[in-house]
Amino acid sequence: MFEKSKSALLGVMMLAGVSAPAAAADLYEPQVVPAPVVAQPVETNGWYIRGDVDYHWSSLRGTHYITYGPPPGTASFTSTDLSGAWSLGTGVGYKINRYLRTDLTLDYFFKSKFRGSTSGTCGGGPCVSVDHGGYSAWLLLANAYADLGTYHGITPYVGVGIGGAHINWDDLHNTIGGVTTIHGGVGSWRFAYAFMAGASYCLTHNLDLDLGYRYTRVSNGKMFQYAPVAGPGFDRGMDIHEVRAGLRYNFGGNDSNGCGEQIAYQPPEPAPVYK
Repeated sequence: MFEKSKSALLGVMMLAGVSAPAAAADLYEPQVVPAPVVAQPVETNGWYIRGDVDYHWSSLRGTHYITYGPPPGTASFTSTDLSGAWSLGTGVGYKINRYLRTDLTLDYFFKSKFRGSTSGTCGGGPCVSVDHGGYSAWLLLANAYADLGTYHGITPYVGVGIGGAHINWDDLHNTIGGVTTIHGGVGSWRFAYAFMAGASYCLTHNLDLDLGYRYTRVSNGKMFQYAPVAGPGFDRGMDIHEVRAGLRYNFGGNDSNGCGEQIAYQPPEPAPVYK
């Protein structure tokens, strides 16, 4: 009887030894192959400030002034010319996403010198005047830009702006035959809009260099006051062409190629597969 019990116990142990590897095979642990690390740009939006400098050229779209005859009527300058000048600007903006941003800018235009001439009749004979003056301006614009993608740190863009310009005309000195008449200058706010195009370059994670062109159209307004025997005078608006350079400081950082923070994409670990 003892021999039978011993044989039975030995049989149970052999059966358990055979079944253990089979049970272990039921739990399959797949080989985990590390996925490649993929760099993903961090979306960095938010506020920024800017400072700009430009050189601009202005041209008048026409002029007219009142004359008192006889007979009374209107006349215009025979020739007009405005010199180029510098301006300085500042602004604050918000980057909505990597393709759209807006800002509010304020620029001060230093004096553009005005030179013009008129022709008419003086004492029954023809006469020609030589006129000198100039204008300075403040330009306030609300702008929106479309950034057109980033290529090796360079981001081309286009934009539009709308707002107002305070044009401040200096006194106009009108000289005929050695006699000078001074017409008082006029300052006034006018409607203005602008179109922009350019590109920015990522200098650091927070700082962009901005180079661009801006065209600004300013509406018509008063140019000078009455003085014997003509005036007041008006301009029919002006076109301003600007070559601009500036810096933008991004408080939220910059996600342009080469400057934005990068994070490594980590795929989730696969779950064990049971069969």
